[in-house]
Amino acid sequence: MRPIVLIPARLASTRLPGKPLATIAGKPMIVHVLERAQAAGVGPVAVACPEEAVARAVTAAGGTAVMTDPDLPSGSDRVQQALQHLDPGRRYDVVVNLQGDLPTLPPEDIVLALGPLAEATCDIGTLAARIDDVQERSNPNVVKIAAPLSAERRIARALYFSRAPIPWTGEEDRRALFHHIGIYAYRRAALERFVALPPSPLEQRESLEQLRALEAGMRIDVALVDSVPLGVDTAADLERARQILGR
Repeated sequence: MRPIVLIPARLASTRLPGKPLATIAGKPMIVHVLERAQAAGVGPVAVACPEEAVARAVTAAGGTAVMTDPDLPSGSDRVQQALQHLDPGRRYDVVVNLQGDLPTLPPEDIVLALGPLAEATCDIGTLAARIDDVQERSNPNVVKIAAPLSAERRIARALYFSRAPIPWTGEEDRRALFHHIGIYAYRRAALERFVALPPSPLEQRESLEQLRALEAGMRIDVALVDSVPLGVDTAADLERARQILGR
């Protein structure tokens, strides 16, 4: 595999506007994510962004930024447009779509996201971690994944993603549920196919983009990791990231 890591970022976040440039331990959040992607060492890294301010922060940190159309509907579309700009000769055959709001992400998790692609029929690799907090089971902001994962089986095929607790588990049932982590390793052809598809009915119902791929018959395999990195979506998340990285 010849991977490239692309990080979509935009300032117009609904819940936390301007978050890519929010300062954490003396650096913009997008720079923390950039550095963790570089530390993974899987391939070149670039940030796909529609705003000059984000591009300037990235280049000031020695990174590569690609300006994208501000009217693109999703991070996946920004990744695809940046890929076309950076690699018209199609040198890279795997594209890691890494969210720009994961400043505590262990670099080794990026490597693990590539693991499912060792299976030739897998189109997209992603990650999950066991849910240990009981409240997360019913929290609709925590995306759950139905996949036959276990301590012995750390890569498995994803059957469904939902904001509901899946598979079903009763109050006394302590069997594991799994928290989906939104990092995607696409085969290049799979990314091209995905962004060309219209939004699907289940995607729109659950507000989960990955369901578009499943409805189109694409195969997503998931690798199990030990913990969920902090995703910064709110002011409280940002403060927690500052506390963690400030140490």
